[in-house]
Amino acid sequence: MATTAEPQLRQRRKEHHPQRTPSDETVTSGNGGDDVPHERDEVVWGKTPSGEVFRVPTTHDVLTLFHPGYPKSHIDLFNLALLGLQLVLFFTLSRTASRVFFLFYFAFWRAAYDLGLGWVLTKQSKKKWIVREVQRLGWLDEKRRPEVRQWIKKQLAGKMGKDYSFDELPLEYNTWLLFRQLVDIILLNDFLAYCMFAFSCFRVPEGLSTGVHVMRWIGGIALIAFNLWVKTEAHNVVKDYGWYWGDVFFQRGALVFDGVFELAPHPMYSVGYAGYYGLSLIIGSYAVLFVSLAAHAAQFGFLVFFENPHIERTYGQRKPLAQRSPLLPKASRKLEGASETHVRTSSVSSVASNDAPTPAATEGETATESEEVYTETETEQENDRSPNRRAKRHSGLGLSNVSSREERPKGAIKQIQVISQHDLFHRYFRKDTVFLHNVDLLRASDLQLVLLMAYALAFAFLPSLSRSSALTLHFGHALAWCLFHTVGLGLLLRAQSQSKFMVRHYLKHYHYPRNDRGQGAVQEAFQNWKAIYNLSMGMTYVSSICLAWKTYSVPQHWTVGNELLRHTLGVIMIGLHVWSTLESYEVLGLFGWFFGDFFIEDFPAHLEYTGIYRYLNNPEVISGAAFFGLALISGSKLVFTLAVVRLLSQWWFLSKVENPHMRKLYGDSIRSDAGFVKVIKKVAQKNARLLESRAGRHAPEIKRVAREVKGTFDKVYEETAEVVEEFLAKSRPRISEVVQDTKVLLQQSRERLVISRVANDLSSYDTNKYKISIVPSADGSYRFHLGEPIRVRWRAPLHHSRKDWIGIYRVGANQSNLVTKTSSRGMWVPVHDDEWDGDIPLSLHKPKTEDPNSPDVEEGEVVFKSDALPWWTGKYEVRYHHDGKYNVMSLDGPFEVVVNKPSQLDFTSVRQSLMHIVPLCLDMDPSLVPQSCKDGATSSSSPAPDAGAETEDGRDPDDFRFWSERQAKRISLAIEQAFGVEIAPEVIVADANLSALANRILVSKELLSD
Repeated sequence: MATTAEPQLRQRRKEHHPQRTPSDETVTSGNGGDDVPHERDEVVWGKTPSGEVFRVPTTHDVLTLFHPGYPKSHIDLFNLALLGLQLVLFFTLSRTASRVFFLFYFAFWRAAYDLGLGWVLTKQSKKKWIVREVQRLGWLDEKRRPEVRQWIKKQLAGKMGKDYSFDELPLEYNTWLLFRQLVDIILLNDFLAYCMFAFSCFRVPEGLSTGVHVMRWIGGIALIAFNLWVKTEAHNVVKDYGWYWGDVFFQRGALVFDGVFELAPHPMYSVGYAGYYGLSLIIGSYAVLFVSLAAHAAQFGFLVFFENPHIERTYGQRKPLAQRSPLLPKASRKLEGASETHVRTSSVSSVASNDAPTPAATEGETATESEEVYTETETEQENDRSPNRRAKRHSGLGLSNVSSREERPKGAIKQIQVISQHDLFHRYFRKDTVFLHNVDLLRASDLQLVLLMAYALAFAFLPSLSRSSALTLHFGHALAWCLFHTVGLGLLLRAQSQSKFMVRHYLKHYHYPRNDRGQGAVQEAFQNWKAIYNLSMGMTYVSSICLAWKTYSVPQHWTVGNELLRHTLGVIMIGLHVWSTLESYEVLGLFGWFFGDFFIEDFPAHLEYTGIYRYLNNPEVISGAAFFGLALISGSKLVFTLAVVRLLSQWWFLSKVENPHMRKLYGDSIRSDAGFVKVIKKVAQKNARLLESRAGRHAPEIKRVAREVKGTFDKVYEETAEVVEEFLAKSRPRISEVVQDTKVLLQQSRERLVISRVANDLSSYDTNKYKISIVPSADGSYRFHLGEPIRVRWRAPLHHSRKDWIGIYRVGANQSNLVTKTSSRGMWVPVHDDEWDGDIPLSLHKPKTEDPNSPDVEEGEVVFKSDALPWWTGKYEVRYHHDGKYNVMSLDGPFEVVVNKPSQLDFTSVRQSLMHIVPLCLDMDPSLVPQSCKDGATSSSSPAPDAGAETEDGRDPDDFRFWSERQAKRISLAIEQAFGVEIAPEVIVADANLSALANRILVSKELLSD
């Protein structure tokens, strides 16, 4: 179509038809409103998967089945007979029998539609199964089945127009026409069976006014009319080609949806079923309503499991993750607007965490939202989408805006900082929590969210409790917070002290800027620790006070018994707790209060025995006096038990968490005895001398007994400590072994979740003619780097099963060499990829043999790559299996999967290792791998690119991209095995840069070494 190029005018892209002759050219008036001088008949062209282009003849819709002027084929007569049979049964059966019969009859046709058609269409979409089945059976082959071909020709030719030629059209198109006949049978019988079931359930609801009945009928009729309008309009848009899934068989141009497809998503499957609910409203039956809901849900299943995946396979365009498209800051767009020439470029978003989904069928192009070709004069308003200058960027751990540091002449325009959309996204969004998605309990805000929701649910669903049950609940609540505060957080602090657990967690799961040197992770870990610790401490006090309040009762007589004494001592102990806590905080400050020396190493920290620490080494023990004070005031055994548990857990925290960390940091500078202990010891020694002077001649005996008792206690303590330490020393490796064995067992249990199906026709095959052999790697060994493709040669009898397959298994995973009993976990490839559905090949010729001396065998080679490779290092073997089963016909191995580790941990060595690992994890896709890894740049002499270096397309040479997060997971696994560092795939997607990853690995290793 021709249009005049005027300012701000957008042209709709022309649809190109291959191999069109001048006489075939037509001009059509599209739905976009383009004016044309005249109109001619439209010519539609189709293209088969093999590339054959043909002229698509005119087809007639299903309503011609009921038109007496159109000839009826045998299939049409059979269809009409089935429809007539339903009417006869409806009028002859009783209403009860009719309801039962048509319920199951409708279920049958609905299953034939959603399950049957969904299954065959999926196989046709993936492997062209229907066409290949027709080809295999020879139905359209004049030489093999001439009678069947002639019968099918008559069935099809009678329903088509004069422009239809059975012999000239390709196999795919004629197969589609034959498939249409089956679809018509299913759709019409499905619809009529539903109507018959609904009519058999008709009733007039009682207890409703006349106005309600009138509105019910009006609403039902309106919904049915709307349903008919939607279906009619949808057919007018997609025609028979889309109505009968013609794109599963051949292609006929791009998807262009307008009209009713702009009303709602998937109108044929969503609002197109409004008639179901309209008829349910008229019938007045809940049974019809529930059957309608079930049928509608089944139709959505058809949409989800067949139609959407098929559209994505057919029309989808993959968008790479981590693609950096430069953006201009908002403040600099005025500067860009002063330019005289503007070029509009596409800005590709890479903020999605998964593959960008293909638009659904009803989300495709429309007449008003089609892909346009812009004129030269309309782009001034588009200049803020993407700059026309090339973006220069530092390849960093996420931020890539750069300002030129070169000196500029006076009066020159300052260079604008440029950042990519990918990096801008990861600057502001870092695994944010959406409801409960991405919840991280080591993030204080997430923990508070989970607790708030848990408490709200507990209050809502908690039943009425007796007093004893309520006390038990409060005790359990207080005990849980007490143990979480001391033991739970104590274990977390000990892990942080020993292995930087929290900092490593944040480094693994969250993205930080380049040259951060891990300080961002340290700060964020410490900030969240402070919030979690404060929350835990507050909830420990509050829950304990609540328990004491629930168990407390005001005394009737304060002076009777010990009531007044208990309250007085309790208040004194609470006051002692408050005083000791304030004194401790005054000495420790915020740094010591929140255990800052567990996180911050650069902070100047030194021991000062001032304030309350002048007298006590661990005043935290006194700070627990409030719990015993609450026990005295309440007089409750539950509160006293809680106080004892709290004291013991606090002692455990001091002895197993805080004291070991203090000894590690300060060593011998830690004093052994505090002032209070020293005074007590002096008093004890003085009294011992006084007692010795008064004992007279019995003094030596008393001293001997005292020494023996003290020696006995010391010996028992030392032996107990030695036994405990020896037990821990011996159990630590055993526990590590148990953990490792548990991991192996869990892996093996996943592998063994398979039912080993075996074939019963092995006697027909000579196993000696089966052989597989692994092709050595480039260095001639059987050692393959992680991600390196593995080639396997195979040999089998000429007429071996077309379902044979080869799998990779860990050495020792299978005890038997005859039957495989473990799952390959995706590490398998079919011997004949195009024939894996069990069909013969498209070419009906017998496979050729490579060895002329062995005409009875067939040979070939398969390649394991991508997800079919093992992504864990170790020793493996390959097994050749028969007929899609688990019978082993041949095996070979072992071979070893390794990952190259750098000889030394510096930036250059780590980056060189990544230059080998990353391309293999990206399947060596040239559109994904870093530019620095191409053209032989992976040599050891390849230097790191300069900070401002860029490629011709504006990318940093070290930048790489992904097709899916699976590739990022591979890189994560490879880094873990090569460097012993765990990095989450989300962080790798955010970095997407070799230098950034190298820096991150070095920071993690530095933290681990510390």
